[in-house]
Amino acid sequence: FRRYGCRLQAGGDDQWSNIIAGSELIRRKDREAAYGLTFKLLETSDGQKMGKTAKGALWLDENKCSVYDFYQYWRNVADADVTKCMRMLTFIGMDEIRAYDKLEGAAMNEAKIRLAYEVTALVHGHDKAKKAEEAARALFAGGGDDASVPWETVSRAELGSSFIDVLTGHGLTKSKGEARRLIEQGGLYVNDSPVAELFASLEEDLFTDGQVLLRLGKKRYVKLVLED
Repeated sequence: FRRYGCRLQAGGDDQWSNIIAGSELIRRKDREAAYGLTFKLLETSDGQKMGKTAKGALWLDENKCSVYDFYQYWRNVADADVTKCMRMLTFIGMDEIRAYDKLEGAAMNEAKIRLAYEVTALVHGHDKAKKAEEAARALFAGGGDDASVPWETVSRAELGSSFIDVLTGHGLTKSKGEARRLIEQGGLYVNDSPVAELFASLEEDLFTDGQVLLRLGKKRYVKLVLED
């Protein structure tokens, strides 16, 4: 208050007593008015506060919570919470949401993917939301587990190199001929998209949070991690 002249503090319902204490302190010490504004907490169907991941808080800042982890949080919410989150956090039309209300079991995955995309797009933009969605589809379409996917570190000097050179240079194929055949036969995928051009190159815009997911053949996954 004294530094910036701020008269309003906002927070969740659980911070009401702290906000009131601050307003009262300003009134007593500086004889000035200060105000508090609280929001209803977003809770799960069993009454738990939402916003915690296995790695910590669900930050809006991608430097503290990656776009992929942010997307995955919403992708994995409980079935009972999906349409409630749609109503509170997205601009999806009510007719669509009511249609999602009728889904059950595995069909609810469609609604979860939509929720994850919409919330991520609002926070990080459509391009990053799309990349996170593609990376998730690519990994889990093959029954993969992110923690078990092998990874290779690539340097910035390798950006712009052909996938043939990248695959061969990191020992992912035994030779350039094998890498060439893999691409020609439609067996190389980047974030679930097939590499159609024989001499396509590894570019920075393919990475999400410094990572790109490759699929070689039907079930072999490798994650490329870009050096800082």
